[in-house]
Amino acid sequence: MLFHKPGHATLRRAGRRGFMLATCLAMSAMAVPAAPAQTTGAAAIRPWGFDLNGRNTSVRPGDNFFDYADGKAVRALVIPADRTSFGAFDRLRELSQQRVRDILTSLAKTPSASPLSSDEKLAAFYTTFMDETAIEKLGAAPLSADLAAIRAVKTPADFARLLGTGQTTFQTSGFSLGIMPDAKDPTRFAVYVDQDGLGMPDRDYYLKPEFAAKKQAYQAYIVKMLGLAGWPDAVARAGDIVALETSIAGVHWARADMRDPDKTYNARSLTELTALAQGFDWTSWLSGAGISPQQADAAKLIVGEPSAIAGQAKILGAAKLPVLQAWLAFHLAGNAATYLSSPFVNASYEFNRKTLAGQPQLAVRWKRGADVTESAMGWAIGKIYVDRYFPPESKAKMEALTKQLKAAFRIRLQNNSWMAPATKQHALTKLDNFEIQIGYPKKWRDYDGLTIRPGDAYGNAARAGAFEWAYWLSHLGKPVDRDEWDMTPQTVNAYNNPVFNEVVFPASILQPPFFDPNADTAINFGAIGGVIGHEMTHGFDDEGRKFDEHGRLSDWWTKEDAARFEKLGERFAAQYDAFQVLPGVHLNGKLTMGENIADLGGLTLALDAYRLSPDGKSSAARDGLTGDQRVFLGWAQVWRMKVRDDRARQLATIDPHSAPMARVNLPMHNIDAWYKAWNVQPGQALYLAPDARVKIW
Repeated sequence: MLFHKPGHATLRRAGRRGFMLATCLAMSAMAVPAAPAQTTGAAAIRPWGFDLNGRNTSVRPGDNFFDYADGKAVRALVIPADRTSFGAFDRLRELSQQRVRDILTSLAKTPSASPLSSDEKLAAFYTTFMDETAIEKLGAAPLSADLAAIRAVKTPADFARLLGTGQTTFQTSGFSLGIMPDAKDPTRFAVYVDQDGLGMPDRDYYLKPEFAAKKQAYQAYIVKMLGLAGWPDAVARAGDIVALETSIAGVHWARADMRDPDKTYNARSLTELTALAQGFDWTSWLSGAGISPQQADAAKLIVGEPSAIAGQAKILGAAKLPVLQAWLAFHLAGNAATYLSSPFVNASYEFNRKTLAGQPQLAVRWKRGADVTESAMGWAIGKIYVDRYFPPESKAKMEALTKQLKAAFRIRLQNNSWMAPATKQHALTKLDNFEIQIGYPKKWRDYDGLTIRPGDAYGNAARAGAFEWAYWLSHLGKPVDRDEWDMTPQTVNAYNNPVFNEVVFPASILQPPFFDPNADTAINFGAIGGVIGHEMTHGFDDEGRKFDEHGRLSDWWTKEDAARFEKLGERFAAQYDAFQVLPGVHLNGKLTMGENIADLGGLTLALDAYRLSPDGKSSAARDGLTGDQRVFLGWAQVWRMKVRDDRARQLATIDPHSAPMARVNLPMHNIDAWYKAWNVQPGQALYLAPDARVKIW
């Protein structure tokens, strides 16, 4: 899964792989109202589930299937001013966000001066954030105590300890810290340490000349934030901070290299970590986060990128104290900007959303309010959301669909032509042990220990972050609970968790165009069936295949099978390396390999499962379209999306998911049945000779 830099009140968890852009989940604060009339919405979808009017029938399917299936609809799409992209996912996020707002405003009708219940806390958190007048009057005042803590730093131990408190405050943590199931023993929790510390999206933004303008804008943003925070020598310190982070970027691993779970699993004791990464006080850092040396060693420290962490520790150890303090002050202001007055909010938006991603307008306040409340107390909202918006019949029909996809996958594994019998049997055992969870978790979290105070937006957010971290701290030394979810029901997404050997489908994605209980069977198989197959296939992609049926990181493949798989993956990656998102901007086939394999596997399994279903066996046509054709159209309709150029460039650098057009065209032209369904012939742009088509699962 794409592990993006977490927000203040969220915790990055290992072994989770999302179906859609994980970064898009973090962008949910930018959601907008219903799309303009000229966009193609749910009302335009035929009764059987596909919008025929959205096609561009002047294009042959074999030349550009994305354009054929989606071209007219995509050209009609208008990206709202407060978004960087717009499409099917975004519409459902809008709906989910509006529902969250409705929940919060209804709860706010009965306010409490001393909130005790979860409902009262949700209401107080939201209404306090929405009181813009009160927040404007405070200006930078909420930062004062945290800025004072930065000024009080005198020693390396002070510095490391304050970074450690970044788990419970708006301070930056410098390195990423998480409490997650041990990948080699998923019955217990371990402490994960990973590279971090950059304010821009990726190391490439610091090191590659094509991002020079963004880097210059970043320095101006730092000047602005330090000035708003009242930090002295803002101009000079901004240059120092950019230089510091450029040095850190120089030792960071590339994102593609971080996808290998074998390379990123490096168990160390605290003593070994200290010896590996000298120049930084790791004991004080962990102490600041509430983890004692005894707890760290008992739990096991898993170091993700040893050379990067060693290099960053050396860089921080050699940096001058005034530079480090200014670095802390800048990131404090940036992390807290959402909860501060408009100068902070606007400065953050101007750089992070407008300059980096091309978003012309800041989202209105209620949308940001709904999102930050969900970030703080998402599971309390989720329980209400399920009661109001997720009918039991949707869960039942999804359960039936997942069983059909699982049965199709079993047949495909049994007939796999390149895998040795011993490895194949292990694969079948892993599939049999797959757990599938739908809609909502079996048990809900409570927020009894969280203090929410009316009128204290900054404090509420800080306490919510501390509450979340304390929740995960409490897991150390306890057995792993496999019923815990990584996504709330109102999240429009799905994921595969390899250490649990499970796939999870939250309630909010189980709506048109992904899933419609009343739609054509073929369309449902192509859409939500493709999603189900995608998540199942993740258990057998280049990362997921390294986890066994119990979720343990272990080598259960023969060397010959692994070599054959890797060769297939390299051939498949080359197709994506050649794909241009924009002129001169190519996808990274290595970075996107897992998602690409899952797209290919998901669509293949969706077609198999449809053909095995009663409707698939009858193959009745609708509007002149065969069942197989409708499966491919169902998948394509999910990816009707338009992306702003700056955002597309950014995603090509940081995102392990390919661009929408690639997610339609490239899997399809590796599937033999697609050629037959659409009469694709040599000479057409997407045509691949049979021996050039990649077949993995």
